[in-house]
Amino acid sequence: MKKLINGVDSVVTDALRGLAAAHPGLRVDVDNQIVLRASGPRPGKVGLVSGGGSGHEPLHAGFVGYGMLDAACPGEIFTSPVPDQMIAASEAVNGGAGVLHIVKNYTGDVLNFEMAAELCTEEGVEVASVLVDDDVAVQDSLYTAGRRGTGATLFVEKIAGAMAETGAPLAEVTRVAEAVNARSRSFGVALSACTTPAAGSPTFDLKDTEVELGIGIHGEPGRARSAMRGARELVHTAMDALDEDMPVSGDNLVMVNGMGGTPLIELYIAFAEVSDYLAGKGARAARSLVGNYVTSLDMQGFSITVCRLDDELTRLWDAPVETPGLRWGR
Repeated sequence: MKKLINGVDSVVTDALRGLAAAHPGLRVDVDNQIVLRASGPRPGKVGLVSGGGSGHEPLHAGFVGYGMLDAACPGEIFTSPVPDQMIAASEAVNGGAGVLHIVKNYTGDVLNFEMAAELCTEEGVEVASVLVDDDVAVQDSLYTAGRRGTGATLFVEKIAGAMAETGAPLAEVTRVAEAVNARSRSFGVALSACTTPAAGSPTFDLKDTEVELGIGIHGEPGRARSAMRGARELVHTAMDALDEDMPVSGDNLVMVNGMGGTPLIELYIAFAEVSDYLAGKGARAARSLVGNYVTSLDMQGFSITVCRLDDELTRLWDAPVETPGLRWGR
């Protein structure tokens, strides 16, 4: 294993030190593993908190800032953060209008955020939660009951974050977050396994001639393993799965996401095929992202996330954002 680290046990804390040094607009509590806006809570604004295991960067800490999250709780690699992190983050961002927890559907994340919400409520902090479960590949997995939460998490954080910036009440921010999740679908493809620092070897075996269809962001198995194919065929397999679950139509927000080890030139090849596929269905990518946003360490592969837009969601997506991982309009 060759990795640019100082030691297996310090990967997350060292990365957080780097994040703090690179982005003075953030306040990073390295010891407690919490990332916050340096400006602190804004009175009357709903606070947005998310988090999950590290190894998916820039999710979630890279999306803390104006127009998105108020705080993120990074766990250890592929391991849920603990309730104490979530409670401290929720209390730190509470501006009196309540806090929304954005939770990917993984058992550890769900249980720990539920516990944190209950304890926050007991302390007088109003908390609502939205569960992201956009992955159509499998119904249940090694880490979940139901569908996994993947790329749509970014969409929820951005669009709910824009709504929160308007001063909307907690019920409205929650409503739009739930709408984004309901209108989003994702599917991932792995060309290789990832290697966690602790394990020091690939998390699963995948031959050079094979791909895993419907892979999870922790390397969980998908729905099938097949021979390696060209970009067009792989994209069509993913898009067929999305279209079968929620027929594509009209204007869409589309993300072709790299899993950490795929060159950008290949992701643009994939996006070209997605665009052609949508056109063939009489639909289009009205808004788009291409790049590494929800990764799986050094895995080679990609995922596609499609959200069916309406006027409200388009307006909120276009609203200004300023975070390490996403920025426009300011």
